[in-house]
Amino acid sequence: MANEPGDGIQLEYELDEQPPWPKSILLGLQHVAVMIVPATAVAYIVGGGVGLGAADTAYIVQMVLLFSGLATIVQAYTVGPVGAKLPIVMGTSFTFVGAATTIGADFGMAAVFGAILVTGFVVEGLIGWQFKRIEPFFPPLVTGLVVVIIGLYLIPVGMDYAAGGAAAQEAGEFGAVQHIGLAALVLAIAVGLNMFTSGVTRLLSILVAIAAGYAAAVAAGLVDFSPIGEADWVAVPSPTHFGLEFEPIAILVFAFLFLVSAMETVGDMSGITAAEGRNPTDGEFRGGLFTDGLMSSLGSLFAAFPVTSFSQNVGIVNFTGVMSRHVVGISGVILAVLGLSPKVGAVVTTIPSAVFGGAVLLMVGMVAASGVRLIVLHTELNRRNMVIVAVSLGLGLGIATTPDAIAGLPSAARTFFGEPVILTALSALVLNTLVPGEQSPLFDAVSSEESEGTTGQDPDPNPDPDPAAPSSGGD
Repeated sequence: MANEPGDGIQLEYELDEQPPWPKSILLGLQHVAVMIVPATAVAYIVGGGVGLGAADTAYIVQMVLLFSGLATIVQAYTVGPVGAKLPIVMGTSFTFVGAATTIGADFGMAAVFGAILVTGFVVEGLIGWQFKRIEPFFPPLVTGLVVVIIGLYLIPVGMDYAAGGAAAQEAGEFGAVQHIGLAALVLAIAVGLNMFTSGVTRLLSILVAIAAGYAAAVAAGLVDFSPIGEADWVAVPSPTHFGLEFEPIAILVFAFLFLVSAMETVGDMSGITAAEGRNPTDGEFRGGLFTDGLMSSLGSLFAAFPVTSFSQNVGIVNFTGVMSRHVVGISGVILAVLGLSPKVGAVVTTIPSAVFGGAVLLMVGMVAASGVRLIVLHTELNRRNMVIVAVSLGLGLGIATTPDAIAGLPSAARTFFGEPVILTALSALVLNTLVPGEQSPLFDAVSSEESEGTTGQDPDPNPDPDPAAPSSGGD
């Protein structure tokens, strides 16, 4: 049944409708094309930061695709109480990049996957079960600041890749013209297509830019194809590829990050059902969060990073008016099939760091920008909220740029408080909860002194979002 005027957007295909098969496959491929770059970029960045070899990085890419696909299928069709029966495309979030890199370098990848195994379903299962009680503690001010810091502290990573990455440093070519040139080419093409085109070209601007940069790198003789030739066409995943270890501090760090990730999923689910002019039901929230946690825990057994909803694909639903969960189910099948082929992971590892660098700079910059937008549209920038922004971002960026500032703390404390996302989220959560204000879960009214301290700029109560614009990426 079509939407009534004012209930949402005009839908071409509603939730339980299925377009003809040829159209469904093309629409499913579009979802895959939009999410595959940021999803695989997470594995690429962590693998580089930890110092993994090409084969291990390719394997993680393969597992990320496989479990992103399986989780997407579960969200579309459900397995018992797990799944939302909504068109939610799942992938790996930038939220976990810093922690996975730091813990992987300090304790080994076995500690990363052990922590994910323990915390995934426990934390998100608990949140799904007690969602109504937890949600008020994460208003747009808190979640927006988390999204901002995720983008900002990853910008230096993008710059390192743009300059050639670790391989260029070892070769004494860091910052060489060919690396900067490739990164600039990718960035220019992505920005140009996003700003000056529309439709599918705009949606796939980053993918097209990486393809162009890759082609230029091949022409310049900067690509080694040997990993592709050595990889098998099909391979069955092997459990505990890196092993499992259970470090208490790693478990604590990932538990907090799963709490943050759950709030991102809640926002994405709300963005999807907004197309129908409604909020998600309690059952949809619960099933969606259960999927996040359970599939992340299962994936960790096979060396996949946590899977969560992808914001870019929420934009596609609103942009195309195709809300069919069957289309997204097809996307899940495609991702799962790609995840069974080591060739796909091997292709990703042959992409020069500089090519990825140009794309990563744009992606993480857009993550930060989407966080700013979330705050501005839903938060009054009065004195109280400005102080919360200042303290949270100051601490988060401070520890990101000067990690040695807490060198005197015990090792476990350095690992926990050395994560910019955790420090920003914890600061925003505590201050927003304890300081009276309209977004505090403990206080309903804003004090008169606060009201006098407002900037005079009220947020637009009826924003006109651009669902086709790049967003936070699975954050």
